[in-house]
Amino acid sequence: MSDNKPFGGPFGGNGGQYTTSVQYGGTAPAPAKVALGDAPAASAADVIKDTTTAAFAADVIQESRRQPVLVDFWAPWCGPCKQLTPQLEKAVKAAGGRVKLVKMNIDDHPSIAGQLGIQSIPAVIAFKDGQPVDGFMGAIPESQINEFITKVGGKGNGAPPVAEALAAATEARDAGDMQTAADIYDAILAQAPETIEAIAGLGELLFDAGDTEGAEALLATAPEAKKDAPPLAALRARMAVAAQAAALGNPAEFERRLAENPGDHQARFDLAMIQNANGDRTAAADNLLAIIKADRSWNEDGARTQLLQLFEAWGMTDEATLAARRKLSALLFS
Repeated sequence: MSDNKPFGGPFGGNGGQYTTSVQYGGTAPAPAKVALGDAPAASAADVIKDTTTAAFAADVIQESRRQPVLVDFWAPWCGPCKQLTPQLEKAVKAAGGRVKLVKMNIDDHPSIAGQLGIQSIPAVIAFKDGQPVDGFMGAIPESQINEFITKVGGKGNGAPPVAEALAAATEARDAGDMQTAADIYDAILAQAPETIEAIAGLGELLFDAGDTEGAEALLATAPEAKKDAPPLAALRARMAVAAQAAALGNPAEFERRLAENPGDHQARFDLAMIQNANGDRTAAADNLLAIIKADRSWNEDGARTQLLQLFEAWGMTDEATLAARRKLSALLFS
């Protein structure tokens, strides 16, 4: 088989070259790129798998009677395959279960590709109702992959594709699969670059991965009319608080100062900032509330102002926000 030559199988095909603005699994070379490591692909397991000659009938023929199955014929030596396969995986994850992807290494399992008349790779064939129905050859652009998936898999069960994809990204994050979530957000932004939820979601993953510059660059792509949307404002607030805490130094010094003088409000304030940066939201809120209780006027009501900024960064429905807000109300209105 030759590498990326005219497709001699039963379907026509489009050649193409895929480029991406975000790379995963390695060191990020520029802003808006992130390495999220080798996160477990738990949510991908149901829609992406490898197959063999022996398992092909069950994995593809039988499965395609339930839903469309894309078969990616590839080989380790094929350069365009290395471009196309990750892109296919990302698009299938973002499709929210409308299609499945089955990958077949033709070096290990050449007979199926031969039976289908495939003469070059990468080649992708879609199966429905046990039969091949469509396909393409070459590392085609992301937009064409998404169009192909929509063509064979439909637009979903009445929900907008972007809404489906956002739900899939949330599910992946809830399962701890940040790599899959990042792939889905990236796929959404490739199709709908002004999607605020995807900008905020991917920005949070960038920021959590330590790529503050990438998160800032991504935030800058938001449409001017939506730059103050709550998801983006919350991320900016998180980044501002973290930057403030990073400049404060060792928390042990502030703990020592408080042990010597519990009324050292500046030490308590700075300690709260570090606690928040370290993820201890309850302790951070309690220290700011202690300042408010002792001296509401300190630093021109700075403790309350900072606490409100933390609420924005954490989100209005976060448990720490709700608990601290109840305590703040008790202090202010009792």
